Amino acid sequence: MAGRNSRRLGLDGESRALKFLRRKGLVELERNFHCRRGELDLIMLDGEVLVFVEVRQRRSGGLTLPAESVDRRKQQRIVAAALAFLSRRPQFARRVMRFDVVALNSRSTDDFTLEWIRDAFRPDA
Repeated sequence: MAGRNSRRLGLDGESRALKFLRRKGLVELERNFHCRRGELDLIMLDGEVLVFVEVRQRRSGGLTLPAESVDRRKQQRIVAAALAFLSRRPQFARRVMRFDVVALNSRSTDDFTLEWIRDAFRPDA
């Protein structure tokens, strides 16, 4: 039951993040890209820039903030998945790329804060 609730919370967070980013002018390319190396929540275009978006949602009162949960290990998995995406979609390989995080902190179903961290990390960092 707990796993199902956290998955539902994650999908809800992704939907909210997608809606927010669309309002900001980004265009969705793909959602929930899966590969052997991991998963990419959202892949979008911000003008000509290819953006890989990690969405993190937590309930208020947790030990860590949502953005803090994107640690070095998670970043490495996101970068590896981005490389897999580019190998399957080589038409995007020459684009400038950015790794963003959208962090949602939920107090209830309708009460949450959203933080968009553009260029949250770099593959070489």
